[in-house]
Amino acid sequence: MSDALRPLTRPRLYEQVVVRLREHVAASGLAAGDRLPPERELAERLGVSRASVRQAIVVLEVQGLVEVRHGGGTYLLRAVLDSEPVAELVARRNRLPDVLDAREGLETKLAELAAERRTDDDLAEIDAALADMRAEVERGELGAEGDRRFHAAITAAAHSAMLAEFMRTIAAEIAESRQESLRQPKRPPRSLAQHERIAEAVRAGQPRAAATAMRRHLRTVSRVRLLSWNPDD
Repeated sequence: MSDALRPLTRPRLYEQVVVRLREHVAASGLAAGDRLPPERELAERLGVSRASVRQAIVVLEVQGLVEVRHGGGTYLLRAVLDSEPVAELVARRNRLPDVLDAREGLETKLAELAAERRTDDDLAEIDAALADMRAEVERGELGAEGDRRFHAAITAAAHSAMLAEFMRTIAAEIAESRQESLRQPKRPPRSLAQHERIAEAVRAGQPRAAATAMRRHLRTVSRVRLLSWNPDD
């Protein structure tokens, strides 16, 4: 039977609210740092429940587009609410735990091996990656490129061709988890500090300390707003 005849799905009401909020921000000329109208006002103007408005705001918060200040309202983090479709957000939420499990298993071992096998050239690349991330964070950016370069340098320093190949096969998923983590509030400087602790253990030739530092870092990476969001609430 043709897949074209699969059952139709109806958009959730809060998905429609997200669209209306995006249109409102564009039409009103709001900028990053501006406050959205209160939930009660939005619900009244849109003719929906406050619960639908609240869920729409959660979707925007999960994507790093707004900041909800408890008791203080909702503020734009970007001038455009260019949100991804909820279906894609749900798919990303569903695969993220598996990606995080794989990262912890692989990268903890890689850090341990890096502390045992690193060369002077490896240490130079690790330091260069840290310098890149530090510069990005100081500019107010997420530090994603420096983060990518740091984990690649740790992988290279482990000198394990098979583990490196495993990392390459999930590179896209790792990049997705990196972006998800780094856009959490105040996360980039914390991630940088954790990278520095991993590097210190690798430089000192301490495999157990390097593995522990990497494990702690990746468990911080796993604490993201997306995983606490329930799209069916």
